[in-house]
Amino acid sequence: MATPHAPPAPEASPEDDLGAHRGAPVIVETHHLSRRFGDLVAVADVSLGVRRGEIFGVLGPNGAGKSTTIRMLCGILEPTSGGGTVVGFDLQREAEQIKLHIGYMTQRFSLYEDLTVEENLSFYAGIYGVARKRRAARINEVIEEAGLGDRRRQIAGTLSGGWKQRVALASATIHQPPLLFLDEPTAGVDPVSRRTFWSAIHALAASGTTILVTTHYMDEAERCHRLAFIFGGRVLDLGRPEQIVARRHLSAIELEVAEPELAARALRAQPEIEGVEPYGHRLRVIARGADPGDVVRRLGLTPAVPIERARVTVEDAFVSMVRGQDARDHGGPPAPAARSQGGRDRRDGHDGQVRP
Repeated sequence: MATPHAPPAPEASPEDDLGAHRGAPVIVETHHLSRRFGDLVAVADVSLGVRRGEIFGVLGPNGAGKSTTIRMLCGILEPTSGGGTVVGFDLQREAEQIKLHIGYMTQRFSLYEDLTVEENLSFYAGIYGVARKRRAARINEVIEEAGLGDRRRQIAGTLSGGWKQRVALASATIHQPPLLFLDEPTAGVDPVSRRTFWSAIHALAASGTTILVTTHYMDEAERCHRLAFIFGGRVLDLGRPEQIVARRHLSAIELEVAEPELAARALRAQPEIEGVEPYGHRLRVIARGADPGDVVRRLGLTPAVPIERARVTVEDAFVSMVRGQDARDHGGPPAPAARSQGGRDRRDGHDGQVRP
């Protein structure tokens, strides 16, 4: 059944939201895209516009409709209603052409583990239709770009996760597609490999490739040019990371108190408080539409050291938005603020995932 009390899906972002990509050609455009499975509405009224060279992130908890949306955009799944274009081809009528003009990389990397790196690249070059006279040169190009020269004859199954990721990205871009889909591409790889991967992604975007990525890592979401938050099959918000954070009207502080568990319990009971997260001896307190420091003082809590202001993150906005929408859908107040399952500010180097 359709999700009740959901806000209308945002239309494609106005030009002011596009930053450096203002005026660039539209690569993905959808209007009121929906998909039903019987009585279940998996995606409802999704309208997006993605420009050439953008890194566009799609965020949402498990079951939010992200995968269904991506499958429709890839031409794998036909929309129930609505429509749009991807790389200039109609979603309803030209799905096969869409498949030929995109790259797609999953979190499982989709490599043939009994083939060498070079053999995998050769296979995908053939699948994607790279001309035979161009194929060898193109394989050499991506091997050099990905730093795979010393591993070109290594069996793919013997590579570490980070190196498999490089081969998978090279395979997905062997045909130089104008649009690349990345489905949680850094799951299970170490932080150093993740940073290397994102450097490669930004280099691709700078060269004109449009990238649409789904991720649970909130520090990665902040690396995207724009984001769409999907929940219950609908787009809750769309814009640049800093715009989405600002629209939630959140404030955050960090404090240290003598009895953090008691303080956290008292803070979570206050209606203005969106989250209380313990980090060692400190508490990170997030409030919406109020100063969390005022709430601390109102409760008579005495910090051991002066209260410090903290940066509000995309994760804070994401969790706040999901909790608020979930409460509206069920006709009640937002769920009490609880301990976050995700990462802290990117400045502390912690790479967490959010699974509301």
